[in-house]
Amino acid sequence: MTLLMGAVAYDPKTVTIWTGFRAWLRGRGLPFDFVLHSTYERQVEELLEGRSHAAWNSPLAWVRASRMARARGRRVRPLVMRDTDLDLTSVVLVRHDSPHTTPLDLKDGVVAVGAVDSPQATLLPLSLLRRAGLRPGEDVAVRRFDIGTGLHGDHVGGEREAVRALVAGEVDAACVLDGNHLLFAQEGTLPPGGTRVLAQSAPYDHCNMTVVDTAPSELVEEFARLLLSMSAADPEVRPLLDLEGLTEWRPGRTTGYALLEAAVDEAGFYDSAGRITAREYEP
Repeated sequence: MTLLMGAVAYDPKTVTIWTGFRAWLRGRGLPFDFVLHSTYERQVEELLEGRSHAAWNSPLAWVRASRMARARGRRVRPLVMRDTDLDLTSVVLVRHDSPHTTPLDLKDGVVAVGAVDSPQATLLPLSLLRRAGLRPGEDVAVRRFDIGTGLHGDHVGGEREAVRALVAGEVDAACVLDGNHLLFAQEGTLPPGGTRVLAQSAPYDHCNMTVVDTAPSELVEEFARLLLSMSAADPEVRPLLDLEGLTEWRPGRTTGYALLEAAVDEAGFYDSAGRITAREYEP
């Protein structure tokens, strides 16, 4: 039997990444292959139908997979995670000369967010504003940039357009992943010193390698063992880790998803059984 993993083709490099991992894993005796999906919604459905054993899931895909499994009396678990997926934050940015000093100052203003299904640039920041006392869509207008829907924010084009709207003075604030705030400054999308952080979320976790309870246990455990053994000091391994954006794999955990679970419920994105209930979402 071959361990089959699903991945979402959010970028052309996805093929390069997992072709490299496949060669490395097979070279160590693990029968491994992968299948690419166009959206995370399809990937989760394929996993729960048993047509794949594992899925390289976004945090939102994890929330849906765990809800679907629970509703069916099944079980999924996060096998491993990247070190770079632990304890991330989202930020609400304003221009450096903005008079706003607290989220409540955004009342009657306009906030730019990423795609409708972006955890880091839409669901979590809007939840942050709710906890601050604002009702998105009522107290504050939301301008959404639906680029790459179905990719759960992995295509950061929506975030990039949100900060461009902020710089252009079209909106009062923009919501992005903290790491992308730094990236956009480095690439020149944000001018040096042109923005400041108005609010920051509590830490949360991002992607994980989700495995389903029907997967072959021996192959799953060997998969985990091999990934966790990868070292950035190994010249054969380092390019793979660099492409996938990590320095080491870590054991999976579920403790970093509580914020997103709450945000999903607040937004009515999925119901308790993992059915898509979000309006204006067509992956």
